[in-house]
Amino acid sequence: MNGERIGADCRRAVTRARPATPKQARDWLGALAHAAAHADACGRPTKAEQLLTPEAIEWYLATGCLHLDQSSRSNRRCRLNHLRRALLGPDLITGRPAAYSGSDPSRPYTRSEQAQLYASARSQPTDELRYGLLTLLALGLGCGLDSPEVIPLRTHDVREAPNGAVGVAVRGPRARVVLCRTAWAAVLTEATAWASRPGQARYLFRPASHARGTNTVTNFLARTKKPPGSPSLVIGRTRATWLVDAIEARMHLPTLMAAAGLTTLRSIDRVLPHVRNLTPDQASAVLKEF
Repeated sequence: MNGERIGADCRRAVTRARPATPKQARDWLGALAHAAAHADACGRPTKAEQLLTPEAIEWYLATGCLHLDQSSRSNRRCRLNHLRRALLGPDLITGRPAAYSGSDPSRPYTRSEQAQLYASARSQPTDELRYGLLTLLALGLGCGLDSPEVIPLRTHDVREAPNGAVGVAVRGPRARVVLCRTAWAAVLTEATAWASRPGQARYLFRPASHARGTNTVTNFLARTKKPPGSPSLVIGRTRATWLVDAIEARMHLPTLMAAAGLTTLRSIDRVLPHVRNLTPDQASAVLKEF
């Protein structure tokens, strides 16, 4: 009876969404039916409108699609999101959308929030989750990397110099070497040691996974355990934190841009509202003495 009820509700939702073609109807119905069956097995609500909120879709992909490869999960996400927009419209009928910490990716983390993120990483229940989060924190807060730069890194891209400095050889269109901040260097070294295997060129982040899609980081974060009151980890915010700290430390501008892989000031312009200003006396002294 449950299956009949769920199937009827899925067909109702797809019909209301008015698919443009029979193929689109089949795609939407298949994706929604799978999500509903998984929700039912987990004791969660199965009504289509509740299954199609952004947070419900991400929960389903993170817990009910582990058997699928990266491209299949991406296709399912795309179909469910298209159905959500067609059925619910631009504004969710479930009310105000959940406020994600990533809604302002330029807002840096406070010192307290960074400590909470670190504690949350250390408290994860498995080594994979623990070291995955530590790797993201060290590369984001320590090196200013963003997700597309984290995903392709290999363990041998992290190198320790004789003077103790830890560098990361960034791959891709913004290839460069970035020195990790001292506060995060030991964490990066620890995470690299965990991911490494002698004689193997392993990925630094999620070394056991060969899928390297654009959602590699977000899919991983959806599986982590977040303690109550702890901020969510958003890679854009860790990079913004690195940029703001570099600006407040009065880093030489060409050095900052080279380390961040920037060719324009657009990214810096976005974080400037979060940079602490000098007092009038300090500003006066700087303007007179430079």
